[in-house]
Amino acid sequence: MALATRNVVPFDLELAAAGNTEVVRAELRAIESLGLREQIEDILITLSGQYHLIRLSSRPDLAGVFSYLVLDRGRSNLALARRALKALEDQLEL
Repeated sequence: MALATRNVVPFDLELAAAGNTEVVRAELRAIESLGLREQIEDILITLSGQYHLIRLSSRPDLAGVFSYLVLDRGRSNLALARRALKALEDQLEL
């Protein structure tokens, strides 16, 4: 379930959030089945014209919460976007 959206993309963000929940679950299962003792920071999906960035919260009070950001590949800076999502997580209160 999306807690907040700012929709300036040409698709349904609610649907994308639901689909990305499955992406996160699949990645968590893969890490567990491989026996890795690692935590996911973020997941990057690269399309021909977009970046889709999923950042999982590392805060215990936000367990299971992730941020999802869609960027125009030609106009974005991926490193700055990752930093901005981390800053958002630090400020987020539920």
